[in-house]
Amino acid sequence: MKNPLVAYFSASGVTERAAQVLAKAAGAELYRILPAVPYTAADLDWRDKTSRSSVEMADKSSRPALADTNAPVAGHDVIFLGFPVWWYTAPTIINSFLEQYDLSGKTIVLFATSGGSGLGKTAQDLRPCAPGATIKDGRMLNGRLDQAQLKSWVNGLGL
Repeated sequence: MKNPLVAYFSASGVTERAAQVLAKAAGAELYRILPAVPYTAADLDWRDKTSRSSVEMADKSSRPALADTNAPVAGHDVIFLGFPVWWYTAPTIINSFLEQYDLSGKTIVLFATSGGSGLGKTAQDLRPCAPGATIKDGRMLNGRLDQAQLKSWVNGLGL
């Protein structure tokens, strides 16, 4: 695999830690996807149907603004894209990220963190946001992560 990128959104730091370990294992550049307006604890309260995250996830057309549009995607053929699972799929800021760039010809491998759910139909949900790219289900990166195991997984992808 040539020159991979690990791009990730992390609301609480859990996905960020997973992305850091994955980037080391893959020998990848690391890029953090940031919202223009940071999420507060109240924004992330999934029990509150009026919280920002609840409202965004209820509206499939929601596209939270990005803090910047300078992700170094052009120089990378493989992008590992990470996020916490919200409502059984990726947060809508991931849609914002994918739609911001021309990802034609790139392979995007998903990874996520979650307290209890898996990737579900996330790849299927995201494919329309990145026409011309190949989006693949990756894996959940929960708990204690072993860099050697992640390196083996990355190498086994055959990319």
